[in-house]
Amino acid sequence: MSARAPALVISDLHLDREPGPLLEATLAFLEGPARAASSLYILGDLFEYWVGDDAGFPAAERLAAGLKTLDIPVAFIHGNRDFLVGEAYAARAGMQLAPDPLHAALPCGPAVLLHGDSLCTDDTEHMAFRQQVRSGEWQRAFLAHPLEERIRQAEAMRAASRDKGQMKAAAIMDVNAEAVANTFRDADVPLMIHGHTHRPAIHELTVDGQPRQRCVLPAWDEHPGYLEISATGPVLRQLDGSPYPEHLLCT
Repeated sequence: MSARAPALVISDLHLDREPGPLLEATLAFLEGPARAASSLYILGDLFEYWVGDDAGFPAAERLAAGLKTLDIPVAFIHGNRDFLVGEAYAARAGMQLAPDPLHAALPCGPAVLLHGDSLCTDDTEHMAFRQQVRSGEWQRAFLAHPLEERIRQAEAMRAASRDKGQMKAAAIMDVNAEAVANTFRDADVPLMIHGHTHRPAIHELTVDGQPRQRCVLPAWDEHPGYLEISATGPVLRQLDGSPYPEHLLCT
């Protein structure tokens, strides 16, 4: 692979348990743009929910087989829906589990990558949920249940989350400006990339007098796309490689 090949970043695919159009689009992406990349970063919510590496969901296993064929590094950051993806599934998919946030050397320079929900500090209910389910004690207790019970609990949590999301103001579920600034300060990099909010855009901003870029990835169950990072910088693209539609970008 050429050292000048771009890095690609995706998130929020929300793949279901059973194969469907989204899975086929993902596999086509792996056979297309990903083949010409130097690396692939998946920033969480790859799946609608995850109840353990032993579940063997058909769509997830087909995806793992597709990812395994890539001859490039693949890094995965947990999202708020698939925080239970473990080493066993990562090995089946040929990907590395990465920390959130992840510091990465991209073709355009250093960057910080994260799922994005840690930036939504105004959504205090979600932040409390995030702290709970990311704890080892909670995860061990959940994974100790039989598979059928785990699936039932996960589907109940997703239904409750959808209901609550419809009642929350959009501003509450978006990133907090100070959380963004603090993440830039901690990382000390010019570029941030995240998903979660489903508000695709490339924002130009200034933090402590320094120019910064914040790239937000699209959700695939709304209008799929990916971020391509070359030596000249990041570009949001549709799955056919064309620029992401301007009318779908968020200000």
